[in-house]
Amino acid sequence: MIALKFLPYVVKQLTRHRLRTFLTLAGVGVAMFLFVAVQAMQRGVSAATEINANDTTLVVYRKDRFCVFTSRMPQRYISDIKKIDGVKSVIPMKVVVSNCRSSLDVITFRGVPVDDFLAVRKNELKILNGSIENWKKRTDAVLLGKTLANRRGLKVGDKFEAAGITAYVAGVIDSDEVQDQNVAYGHLSFIQQSSDGDLGVVTQFNVGVTDSTKLKTVPAQIDAIFKHDQDPTTTRSEKAFVAYAAADMIRLVSFTRYLGWGCIAAVLALVGNAIVLSVQDRVKEHAILQTLGFNTSLIGQMIVIEGIIVGLAGGIIGTFGALGILLWGQFSMSIDGQSIPMQAETTLLLSGMVISVGLGLLAGVVPAFQASRNEIAHCFRAV
Repeated sequence: MIALKFLPYVVKQLTRHRLRTFLTLAGVGVAMFLFVAVQAMQRGVSAATEINANDTTLVVYRKDRFCVFTSRMPQRYISDIKKIDGVKSVIPMKVVVSNCRSSLDVITFRGVPVDDFLAVRKNELKILNGSIENWKKRTDAVLLGKTLANRRGLKVGDKFEAAGITAYVAGVIDSDEVQDQNVAYGHLSFIQQSSDGDLGVVTQFNVGVTDSTKLKTVPAQIDAIFKHDQDPTTTRSEKAFVAYAAADMIRLVSFTRYLGWGCIAAVLALVGNAIVLSVQDRVKEHAILQTLGFNTSLIGQMIVIEGIIVGLAGGIIGTFGALGILLWGQFSMSIDGQSIPMQAETTLLLSGMVISVGLGLLAGVVPAFQASRNEIAHCFRAV
């Protein structure tokens, strides 16, 4: 593009009105910051709740209970669940949370039988620091999810207290499973004793099935077995369970989609307004450029480039700012022991840049078209 040779001239036009350019960049930056934050929440909800062909985990919960403190079932249910065709593993869990309400900083303890848990999950967990052996040796030891460890600044060898439980950090883990990122896995008996002292009572059972087709048939069989028991159950796939437990939060996050579209509209309006004002201020200058041999098409191209620069610069400010804060804060929305992370992925950086450039281009098209149609005489008369 010939107009790129005049890039220094375009930049000079932007710096001539420093305050206006600064305010425009600030507005675009704030709008893109909000847009990226909304996208991070949306992606977190999708990762936590959308079922795919690789999902083979069910959650058995106490029927008509909505909080981990009220879901109580006897551990003896294990033997009955294991008899069902299609069930390959059953892990009882005692879940204790530092806050049962919606929050961005919740510690979720999950007490599990260590040997049974490792038999099912060991190959799925990546040990970043510490060791499994260290976890098995101490009854008060826990394995922390990477997000939780980073957010609280905890490392191997530290002790911390939450929800009345004092635990020793034996290792930090990473996993492809969303719920492993913001959790502290401890010994089942230790979590039971440290919370309510009721051994033999658990919060939920995580049931592994042989394939994803069993996610539809096994839940009904499990619930039928315990339908008339003192503690009846409700069984869902793990991601459907997260979606149910966090339904109110998910609806709120879904509403933010409109906020994201509003941010896009704000960027378009801000950049467009700044360029229109700039073009109006330079009508006489455009006439002089035409007398020097600049054709109207070239002037229009330079105006479009001006819009792209403003959009891109503001997008860089907002996008990098949002990703930086999300990565630093390691935020995760939690409710009833279920986590929905705000996923600050690098793809958000690329999409933010593309959208910023696209909006800058779009905002510059109309004023560029108008300027390219102005004749020299009209420009001088308009001054």
